[in-house]
Order: sequence, then C-alpha cells, then structure tokens
Amino acid sequence: MPLTKLQFQPGVNRETTSYSNEGGWFDCDKVRFRFGFPEKIGGWQKTSGTYFLGTCRALHPWVALQGEQYLGVGTHLKYYVNEGGAYNDITPIRATTAAGDVTFAASANTLGADVAVNETTITLTSGAGFPDTGVIKINSEVIRYASISSNTLSGLERGFDGTTEAAHSSGAAVTCSTLRVTDTNHGAENNDFVTFSGAATLGDIITANVLNQEYQVSHRVSANEYLIEARAVESMSTITTTTGYTPTYVFATTSDSGSGGASVVGAYQISTGLDTTIVGTGWGAGTWSRGTWGSSANLAASGQTLRIWSHDNFGEDLLINVRDEGIYYWDKTNGTSARAVELSSLAGANTTPTIAKKVLVSDRDRHIIAFGCDPENNIGTQDPLLIRFSDQESLTEWNSLPTNTAGDLRLGSGSAIVNAIETRQQILVFTDTSLHTMQYLGPPFTFGINLVSENTTIAGPLAAIPVEDNVFWMGAQEFYVYGGTVQRLPCTVRDYVFSDINEDQLEKVTAGSNTAFSEVWWFYPSASSTENDRYVVYNYEQQVWYYGTLSRTCWLDRGVENYPVAAGTDQVLYYHEFGLDDGSYSPASAISAYIESSQIDIGDGENFAFIRRMIPDLTFRDSTNGTPSATMTVKVRNFPGGNYLNSAPKTVEKTASLPVEQFTEQLHLRLRGRSFAFRIETTDTGVSWRLGSPRLDIRPDGRR
Repeated sequence: MPLTKLQFQPGVNRETTSYSNEGGWFDCDKVRFRFGFPEKIGGWQKTSGTYFLGTCRALHPWVALQGEQYLGVGTHLKYYVNEGGAYNDITPIRATTAAGDVTFAASANTLGADVAVNETTITLTSGAGFPDTGVIKINSEVIRYASISSNTLSGLERGFDGTTEAAHSSGAAVTCSTLRVTDTNHGAENNDFVTFSGAATLGDIITANVLNQEYQVSHRVSANEYLIEARAVESMSTITTTTGYTPTYVFATTSDSGSGGASVVGAYQISTGLDTTIVGTGWGAGTWSRGTWGSSANLAASGQTLRIWSHDNFGEDLLINVRDEGIYYWDKTNGTSARAVELSSLAGANTTPTIAKKVLVSDRDRHIIAFGCDPENNIGTQDPLLIRFSDQESLTEWNSLPTNTAGDLRLGSGSAIVNAIETRQQILVFTDTSLHTMQYLGPPFTFGINLVSENTTIAGPLAAIPVEDNVFWMGAQEFYVYGGTVQRLPCTVRDYVFSDINEDQLEKVTAGSNTAFSEVWWFYPSASSTENDRYVVYNYEQQVWYYGTLSRTCWLDRGVENYPVAAGTDQVLYYHEFGLDDGSYSPASAISAYIESSQIDIGDGENFAFIRRMIPDLTFRDSTNGTPSATMTVKVRNFPGGNYLNSAPKTVEKTASLPVEQFTEQLHLRLRGRSFAFRIETTDTGVSWRLGSPRLDIRPDGRR
C-alpha cells in the first residue's frame, strides 16, 4: 500500500472533541510550534547560586550611565537590586527608634519532670518569662512549642530543626532561642523585618553580635511586644535556600539576663505583604495578628491582597511602589547598600502622592505618573480611580500650578485601576471593568484620557504585556489584544484553561513575552494549586495556542540580559531558552516534553485500519546528547469513547552525525482499529527535537 503522510494543523485545539479535531493536535507539554511544526522548548538554568527571600512577582532591568547592569526584584517580603548575581536589599525603612526604646528579654529554666519520647507536653520548674510560643533546646533536641500554661508547654513539634527526638530527665537545662522584644507602639506584624544596632550582650550566649543584625518577627504579641528567634551571625542572603529562610538558632542560658543596654536602636522595614490572596470574610480570612482577636476580615482591609511592586527608571535611578501603599526612590549614586526612601521625604517635595496602585515614568515626556493615588488636597486618602502626574522632569513637584505641567485626571468608569501599560504612542489604563488610553497632549492639559471599552476585564495587575505595537492580556474568561481597538483573541484552548484555573488566585496570573519565538506566555495557578503551576502560550506570528506545566511567578523577555529571565517558586531566577534541560537541579535533569494528536480515521470511520509500519521524519538538531532519541507511539481504538490500544513505544535514535544525520529508517507497528492517534515524547537530557511529517503504511481492513 502507498504511504500516508501525517500532516497536522499547527497549534493545540481543546475546544472540540479529540475525534472531531481530526488533523490537529490535542495535548502537549513543553512544546512550541515553529513554521507550523512542533518542537521541544529550550531549557533553563539558574542565573546565579544565590537566592532571594519571598515570592518574586516583579522584575525590572536597566543599565546605568557607566554601563552597570541592574535588575530590580520585588518579592512579597523585600525589594532587591541585583548586580552581578548579588541581591542587594534596598527595602525602605518605615521607622527607626530612639536609642533605648528597644529592650530584649531571654528565657531559660530546667525541667520539672521527666520527658519521654513521644511526650506531648513538657513541664518546667518555672515558666516565668517564657513566651507564649517559641523554640527550646533540651540536651541536643530542639523542640518548637505552640503554647504555655503556667509551667507546661504544649503543642510540641519534637525533633525540630533536623534534631532527633529523645528522652530527658528532670532537672535538665531548658534553653530558649525565642527572645521577647519590647518596643512601645512598634507597628510590626508577623514576618516583618527589623535591624538592631547598638545592643550589648545579654550576659552569656546572646552576645552583641547575635543581637545586632537583621531579624524577622516570628510572632506579634501585642502593640508593644513581639518575638524573634535568636540566630547565628549570618546575613540573610547566606541563609536562604530553595525552601526559604533557615536560621541557625542560638539558645539563651540563665546567665542571659540583661536587656541589651540603653543604646539599642531598631530600624523597621516597611511591612511585608502576602504571597497568597486572601478571599472571603470571617474568621481565618485575614493574616494572623492583623486585627483584634476574633474580628472578621474585610476584603478591602490593608494587607489582604497580593504583594505586587511596580517600578520604573527616572534616569539611572529607580522609582518603586508597593500596590496600595507608598512610592519610594532609590538613588543610584548612593550605591547598592543604600535603601530606597519615601518620595515624599525628598527635599522640595510638594503634595507628593504617598499611596498608589502603580507608578511609571512616561518615556516620551518625562512625567512621573501615579495611578490610583491620593489627591493633592487630601494626602493619605486613596482614590482608586485618580491619576496624578508630576511636573515635567521633576521628582518632587506635584502641585498643579498654571506655571507647571503637574495635574490629575479621574476615570469615569470602573471601581479601581488595576494596571497601566506604556506603549510606543500611549498608556493603556485598565480598571476592573473598562479600558482607557492616556495620551500626552502638551500644555495646558498635559494629558488626555479616552474610554476605549466598558466591557473589558483583566485577570490581575500582572496579566498584560506589551509586544511591539500591541498589548495582550488575559481577562476573567477571555484573552484580548489591543492594537488600536480591543479585540478578543480566538482561543482553541480557552475552555481548557479557564475550567482549570484557581479563580481565587487570579491576581497571580503573570504575562510575559518571548519575542525570539513570537510568543506571549501566561503563567497561572491551576484549580488544585494556590501558586502558578501551568502556562498557556499564544504564538502571534502563527496565531496558534499551546500549553504546559511550569512554575514561574514572573517573566522578563531578553533585552538587557541575553536570555529571558523568570522567577521560580524556589526563590531563584532562571535564564530560559538556555541549554536543553531543567537546570533547577545539579546536575540538570531532563525536560519531559510531548505532543499528541487528535484521532484520525480512514474515510468516514466505518472501516477498520491496519497499520503496519511508520517512517519517522524528525531532526535532533542542536542536541548535546551523543545518541539523542525520541519515543513515538501510535494509539488505536475502535470507538471515540473507547480505550486506546497502544503500540509498543518505538524509539527513533540518531546514530551518526557525520557526514549526515542518520536515524531509524522505519518502525514496525502492526495495529488495528477504526481510529488512531500519534504521540512523540522525550525524557532524556541533552535532547532537542523537531517533528516533520511522518508517514504510515496503512490500509483498510474491513468493517468488523
């Protein structure tokens, strides 16, 4: 029989059934399309061996006048300026105490009774001074406890911090790493960071060096007290791992009875944010200690939404903004050791906004623009639809006068500004229900605003990306593009994506462009996940869609860097399209990539088909594996809803590279069914592949 060439339409289609999508692709992972044919995507590699604290959702690259390359990294805990792979913490300071306002108190005692293995409570000789929750050490075992009542510790986590659970005798020393910090009206919340200086030793193990470093608040006790866990003298950057912050605990003795002296100063960083959006009202809807005991949470309350940063350059300096919080300025001339400061604190600041949803610098006309900010006549009170802009080329002059170009605009539709994207000609402003364009007009009006659409949604503040003259974004149930008008993107995987997405975490949806392959990527959390674990791609050159699994919280196209940069959920940045493998591990592991076709039949599907053999058409170009291979499988079934009968997996292997590539000539199958599907996959390291048009030896084989 003559061979039948398998030619498939590019892109994946999940809007129809597998049987009705004959001649198309139905499922894939880690695969893209080029020139109409599928191929495996490129690999990824860590940008450096260092880590950051928190979940990253903002990346911003720029080059200074002297050629220094910087990368702004915003997480839910901190903001960094990365230079040469080193993360420099420039998180603003919100408050600094006077000397002596901060005091420390350590706790230590002895066991009042024997402690057996698997014991669920511990009795102390005296519980005086022990905090409500903390970490203790008895002999070589570290134990975390959740509560204390009189002399009894309960809610035990035995063998904590990698130690071994053991029995202990009455009278054994009980040392505690948890320090009680007293500072009237400190304003700190759980997980906030504070740096102490000027402290003296508490008397023994808790030395001045142990105290005079940066700490994270482990538990807010009251408005005047909080707890920290004493740790070895290490910088935050050296104690971060793929699992986050892992301190080396230091345990006080009974001799650590001091308070730290009269010269202690505490510098509090701005409060940390959330890495997960909290929805709903009632008990459990808010973060611990944000409100009074037993009080209900409000969706509109501060700190209930995802921590998202916006940032832009003012020359070689940096403007950063915490969504729904302050605007800050980092002066490059002060060096990477200097922290960002409030914009309103700069000399000459005049009615500068102190709260905003986003900030950017208009490249064309050099105005700083704050979206969803406070008005100049009511500083500190946010208007979620107000847009204010500074005087041209000015950081500090925001008072609108006839002699300058400062001013404001207020949107007339929607309830809050969600995002603003600068394009070559204008700025697109998204609200929760509408889209506006903002254009520079010049004096006396400076800027004008136009309503483009009143029925447009956007998934979240990170869900839009500009690409050349267009802006692509994910809505609540659709994909859109703006290129002068708003258009819905026909999507062949729409139901597949939106039927398996965690709608409570839509704010985490992040868009990114990969212009080398004419792609727009959206990373999103699946229905069973609270963090981004899947992606969907639109290829705007071929106008096709495909998808897969990958955990990325932020994406930056190549530009300043030679490769796209993405943030993982493991507190590290990755170069993408770098190599062929998964560089999350050392050594790198294989990327499992596959694509599977929809069902194909003969004629109208009445006759059975007998498949004897396959002639592969594939290239392993750019593979680094000496003998790269791919597995091809033909799957047959008798009815669209029946079970597949798979052929034995057939390996196509490159056997020589000189003078020409040589591959498996043919694969013998011997399968029989009314319809069949084709699948190719790879699970080895160092493999790159591109599929062409394989051919099948197939013939009709009766009706029964």
